[in-house]
Amino acid sequence: MSDGIAGIGTLRAEHRGDFVDIEQTADGSFAVGEEGVHRILTPRDRKVEFICFADKTLALVRSAMGYPALYPLLDARFEGPAEAVLMDLDGTSVHSEHFWIWVIEQSTARLLGNPAFQLEEADLPHVSGHSVSEHLQYCIGKYCPDKSVEEARRHYFEITHHELAEISAGRGRPDAFTPAPGLKEFLLELKGHGIRIGLVTSGLYEKAWPEILSAFRSMDLGDPHEFYDAIISAGFAIRRGQVGTLGELAPKPHPWLYAETARVGLGIEPARRHRVIGFEDSSAGVVSIRLAGFAAVGVGGGNIAQSGVRPLLLREVPSLMDALPMVLGK
Repeated sequence: MSDGIAGIGTLRAEHRGDFVDIEQTADGSFAVGEEGVHRILTPRDRKVEFICFADKTLALVRSAMGYPALYPLLDARFEGPAEAVLMDLDGTSVHSEHFWIWVIEQSTARLLGNPAFQLEEADLPHVSGHSVSEHLQYCIGKYCPDKSVEEARRHYFEITHHELAEISAGRGRPDAFTPAPGLKEFLLELKGHGIRIGLVTSGLYEKAWPEILSAFRSMDLGDPHEFYDAIISAGFAIRRGQVGTLGELAPKPHPWLYAETARVGLGIEPARRHRVIGFEDSSAGVVSIRLAGFAAVGVGGGNIAQSGVRPLLLREVPSLMDALPMVLGK
């Protein structure tokens, strides 16, 4: 059996434990040996399944909310210098995952009526990198299956609104939003070389924008609207009596946030996608970048290694500045 896989390439020896062979997809729609399927692979977190044919690979993105989707996995190469860089927010640009995981934990505690509740280490890959509803659905399935996502979302947004108001007033958690090491230097280098920058987050606008503002204030970089060439979030939450926007069922690992940032926000034609590179620290984000057709760089500190998506990466780096020579084509 060959390790040469369309859209992925040859699995390196150090990555062979990241992907797991399975006989059929979770929904039963594809099986090895049927209709030209040579192999089906899934990362350790099993959030996506790769259906491998002789000349193509399809990616089945699973959904805790009941809406899976099938996408082609394109070959992704990068030729520097970059015309554009796509950057994740949480974990990659701003260290805030611990804060939002804490909000998920507190929301689950309210559902359980147990203020002392704590998430387990094994839960962490499932409560970061995806949508709020996906995170909450995971916790409900494991800890309180008699509760609903709608009830959990009410708790989540009550906690979020209170905490963000406290942070804005200077009374909140001082460590909630911290710029990633080297972020300011990295952004200024990109700007100095005329490279366009898109910021991409699966977070809803109301939670993402305070993070961006907080980080830019601490770095003294002015108005994020003026600095970034495009900013895409998961939009606005659907609530009774209010208009929401698409985001909860189409976030990372689906390709649409990264695809829209590059094509619509930055004006990058698909034929130029080899001059675009994305930075992520989460498995969902890596899959999203790759399904959008771009090469992905994994930044340390997230759940990439635990989740098993390293075979999808062009490179792994400890910090953003470590990748600068590659971005500049040096």
